[in-house]
Amino acid sequence: MTTIYHNPRCSKSRQAVELLESHGVEFDVVKYLDAPPSEKELGRIVKLLGIKPEQLVRKKEKLFGELGLGDKQLSDNDWIATLAAHPKLIERPIVVHGKKAAIGRPLENITQLLDE
Repeated sequence: MTTIYHNPRCSKSRQAVELLESHGVEFDVVKYLDAPPSEKELGRIVKLLGIKPEQLVRKKEKLFGELGLGDKQLSDNDWIATLAAHPKLIERPIVVHGKKAAIGRPLENITQLLDE
């Protein structure tokens, strides 16, 4: 089972879809801005990625500054709640493949994930 958390407006995300297609991988697409993942699902994704929730945050996103997040010390649970409430802050694309996941920046991360 493979799932991509996808933003069609993002070139890297579109390239990740093309990469999965070129590898013949069947996958589900979650347009996470339209159907944001729950806190529980974000927690699972972070665990599969092997990172801290804060590492999934797009810190250069305008909304990050507008929310004053650079000045706050948030717990892991608070970061997950923030991402669930503001999915625009979620790094993209994310591919979940079996029991592992990768952020597709760079796209080679996805290739490595598929080869494992």
